[in-house]
Amino acid sequence: MSINLKDPDIKLFAQTAEDTAKKIAGSGNQRMNKSTQLRGFYDEILNWEQRSRQLSHEQLQQQLPLIHMLIAKVAYARARDNVSEEFEKLMRECITQVTDKTTLKNCKLFFEAFMGFYKVYRPQ
Repeated sequence: MSINLKDPDIKLFAQTAEDTAKKIAGSGNQRMNKSTQLRGFYDEILNWEQRSRQLSHEQLQQQLPLIHMLIAKVAYARARDNVSEEFEKLMRECITQVTDKTTLKNCKLFFEAFMGFYKVYRPQ
């Protein structure tokens, strides 16, 4: 995957999000990657992004370890076979890039687009 949250290209929220959703929709078994499970991770990203609007740069820097803790949460979900390895890799790739308000906002926007496409491509 070529996701750059610091300097997103024109395709990130459209073509890249769609390609990623197709790939993840086809990974794992029927028990994995349920929309509600993935939505939970998106909701956490959304909540952090909304909270960050009220924080100074320094305050956000202090909260980054908690934001990056999403990596541990997705690893746990993977260990319980709730998400696929591909989704875990996606989360790791995105969350590790979150270093400021801009990258957090771009992360939120990417997952918003991803979730929209995922609803289209997820097997029923």
